[in-house]
Amino acid sequence: MKYPPVHYHDYLGIEKILDAQHPVSVKYGKPAHDELLFIVVHQAYELWFKQILFELDSVLATFQKPKVAEEEMGQATSRLERIVAIQKLIMGQIDVLETMTPLDFLDFRDMLYPASGFQSFQWRLIETKLGLRIGDRLAYNQAPFWKSLTEEQQNKMLGVLDQPSLFDSLEKWLERTPFLQGENFNFWDSYKQAVNKMFTEDIATVKANANIPAEEKAKTIEGLEKSLQSFDALFNEEAFNKLRAEGQFRLSYKAMHAALLIQLYRDQPILQTPFRIIRALLDIDENMTNWRYRHAMMAMRMLGNKIGTGGSSGHQYLAAATAKHKIFSDFFNLTTFFIPRSQIPALPKSISDRMSFHYE
Repeated sequence: MKYPPVHYHDYLGIEKILDAQHPVSVKYGKPAHDELLFIVVHQAYELWFKQILFELDSVLATFQKPKVAEEEMGQATSRLERIVAIQKLIMGQIDVLETMTPLDFLDFRDMLYPASGFQSFQWRLIETKLGLRIGDRLAYNQAPFWKSLTEEQQNKMLGVLDQPSLFDSLEKWLERTPFLQGENFNFWDSYKQAVNKMFTEDIATVKANANIPAEEKAKTIEGLEKSLQSFDALFNEEAFNKLRAEGQFRLSYKAMHAALLIQLYRDQPILQTPFRIIRALLDIDENMTNWRYRHAMMAMRMLGNKIGTGGSSGHQYLAAATAKHKIFSDFFNLTTFFIPRSQIPALPKSISDRMSFHYE
């Protein structure tokens, strides 16, 4: 088939894109030079949000299947890593926006009421599809977050909230992880023994050190014993579920075990892709936190303690959202339960072989 010629200008819709900036300061006869920069940066954000959602929907389609096809795993991983790369790029746009001074912003800020970045439908979709729950969000003007959206967007958002998020789908996928228990090998029992051994040796080392003052030695030993006790919930499903109900964990008991297994044995060929997925989700969550933090600092720099154009507390709201709006906290907290490589239980050869690739 012969395709008709395509012109760069027409293919990219350049005319529509370049005609999409309409500074309100010009409309009111008070042109503010930096308003064009403000518009372009935020439009660029929205274009990249569109691409992130495109990649995220693709990954969701893979993980929402009852059985995740192995051949789709590499593709899903690459698309998550692409989202990470996009996040790094849009973070750099804040540097460009901050070339606008507070006085430059005040030239047109009062003309923007009640428009606010909180009304970004695509950003809210990204958060929701990744797995940020309603209960984990800060209240905005004493109303659910979707109330700031248009009526059409509210209806769409409510539909998305009824669907499994990436967190939900990933949890189910982790729960299906093999190798947690096999013939003559129970990972968790072996790991518990390794943890106990590590802490017992650390406590013995402290006790044997004559150079540590008695008071400091007692405090150190007490701290090590408390750390050892903190592992108990990971070895006791009932205790774990109690802490989970209190909000200390979000992942299920089984999914948490699987995530830890993947991290500890990530060098095994079959676990390298799952490890990259967890690492990409860590990066995505961290980048979202950094992006919120940069916006909070920019709001403080531009506005001080003024309220936001949408009626929020401005910098204070953004700073509080930075601390609270986390999705994959369990993956960050997993490091609490890491032990040195030298202490990690060796895998039986039968399981190690199953985790490896074999070529004749």
